[in-house]
Amino acid sequence: MNYKETSNLVDIKKYLPHRAPMLMVDMILEMDDEKVETIFEIKEDNIFLKNGFLTESGLVENMAQTCSSVVAKDYFIDENKKDKTGVYVVGFISGIKTLKIHSLPKVNDVIFTKAVLVSKFITDSYSLCAMKCESFNKDELLLEGEITLFIQENKS
Repeated sequence: MNYKETSNLVDIKKYLPHRAPMLMVDMILEMDDEKVETIFEIKEDNIFLKNGFLTESGLVENMAQTCSSVVAKDYFIDENKKDKTGVYVVGFISGIKTLKIHSLPKVNDVIFTKAVLVSKFITDSYSLCAMKCESFNKDELLLEGEITLFIQENKS
């Protein structure tokens, strides 16, 4: 699967609190309320490398961060909020329904990950969502699965 060249790239850091060395997505290629597509280049200094390959944990973290951006964006671009600069979101994987890892990518590979919302439950204090996800290295399927994420805005 080749990712599409676009001038509409979005910095994932606008939607997630993750920063190096835990940031496992470089850019959002496309995103709406129900789907997201991201890219991530595996660099030599990645903390999830073993013998030159991204580990299973690294692939799962890439999947989780890709999926989280769809739900987290509600906290960052809510037009009713006056001050968006102080938003701090906490999220974690609350469940993995299915997970198949077919292959591990290596250093300098670029992962293309796409996720689709399956269900979403929102309250005033948190969001819970289930998402299906696939990750590719070119045309090679690396990972497929469905996860549940819990995301909450911390008000400080």
